[in-house]
Amino acid sequence: MTDSVTERLHGDLPLADAETVASGIDADATVLTSGFGSVGYPKEVPLALADDDRDLSLTVVSSGNVGDEIDVDLVESGAIARRFTYQSSAVARAATNRRDVAFSDRNASSIGDDVQYGGLVDPDVCVVEAVAVGPDWFIPSTSLGHVPAFVAAADELVVEVNSAQPLSLQSLHDVYRPDAPPNREPVPLTNPGGRIGGPRVEFAPEKLTAVVETDRPDDTYTFRDPTDDDLAIAANLGDFLAAELERSPVFDDAVHLQFGVGSLGNALMGELKELDFGGRDVVYFGELIQDGLFDMLDEGRLESASATSLALTTAGQERLFEDVERYAEDIVLRPVDVSNHPGLIDQFGVIGVNSAIEFDIYGNVNSTHVAGKRMINGVGGSADFNRNALVSVCALPSRLNEDVSRVVPMTFHVDHTEHDVDVFVTEQGVADVRGLSPVERAECIIENCAHPAVKPDLEEYLDAVEPQENHIPHDVERAANWQ
Repeated sequence: MTDSVTERLHGDLPLADAETVASGIDADATVLTSGFGSVGYPKEVPLALADDDRDLSLTVVSSGNVGDEIDVDLVESGAIARRFTYQSSAVARAATNRRDVAFSDRNASSIGDDVQYGGLVDPDVCVVEAVAVGPDWFIPSTSLGHVPAFVAAADELVVEVNSAQPLSLQSLHDVYRPDAPPNREPVPLTNPGGRIGGPRVEFAPEKLTAVVETDRPDDTYTFRDPTDDDLAIAANLGDFLAAELERSPVFDDAVHLQFGVGSLGNALMGELKELDFGGRDVVYFGELIQDGLFDMLDEGRLESASATSLALTTAGQERLFEDVERYAEDIVLRPVDVSNHPGLIDQFGVIGVNSAIEFDIYGNVNSTHVAGKRMINGVGGSADFNRNALVSVCALPSRLNEDVSRVVPMTFHVDHTEHDVDVFVTEQGVADVRGLSPVERAECIIENCAHPAVKPDLEEYLDAVEPQENHIPHDVERAANWQ
């Protein structure tokens, strides 16, 4: 980057190297970190902690997904004893399932309050990434997450100033932290593209214990090319959205959308480029901005995009960095307790589209565990949108490969209950289960979403349990052995 050191470092700052900072962190400290969507996380201090020869037993709290410096190097070193609240690397996943790391999952929107007010942890130090820093402020980099809350909660603050991130990122940030309960006012945001804060996170100057310089880039996303199933799901979703926009007067003037991160999400955004919105304003109000949204912005198909993180590929990040200030006219990054705020999701009438591992015939959704026991990742922000969106959609292929159905009689881990999700979409079709009883939901989901290879088995299961005099008929033993 061309930004000079004098543009990034302001005032009399406690400059230090990462090794010195790491050695000053207690062996059993609780460390809060920036980072969300695999970007904007600290890199040098976690690597120095991984190389520390002490017997560390750290509690690490992040707002969301972080990169390999934390989720691989620091985990492999054995330095992490307890972890909140999202992980997705193979190394972190294995350590979680071995229970070498005590992992606790939380909904994304609540973590800041849980840390600052709820007694989740007793934080010692907060380590964040920034593009610039002063004696009592810093400007975050490619994500915000719960950084304002974490900084307020921790006794000490370490800022990594990363020259691999452009200083112009400051034009994206809208830092606003809700007041403490019980005097919390409604978030004063009336337009998702509007701004209610500024680019800086401010803090008491006595908190700042060290500033570390780095030029290490983010560990960016890699998205696979859309599969035939992805494209079929996208087409089915497009058909549903077109009908829903015509059905509900809420969408007469504008439609507010949210998509979960991933290759399927990118494919769904591609479908939106072809959808006729009938002159309505299209607005993105979610937690993650992916590459597909830039295509919509560049083609004039999107009014604005509001999120907490830039979950981009390397190519997508380069595309942004080359023209940050132009994109800042339409993109806003906020703390996650604003981007995922239940009241705002409700206020804007968001249509939320998220994926999962599986769902059962009654509409319960499992986003995190295989076979009800093996952790894959964290729940992230999907619950925030599934629970509070005006229309919540679960979209995923009906099968994993050719031998595992993702539509099952009963899921043995439930992240989102049958009360949370309105519509299910697979490559087979769309099941709109709003207003249906449990057995009616099961019939609708099997008919419209199950793969033809497993549909007869699901129908046989439902036929076998339906004579029960139960509101939700089940044969738990048979459901457990079904797959």
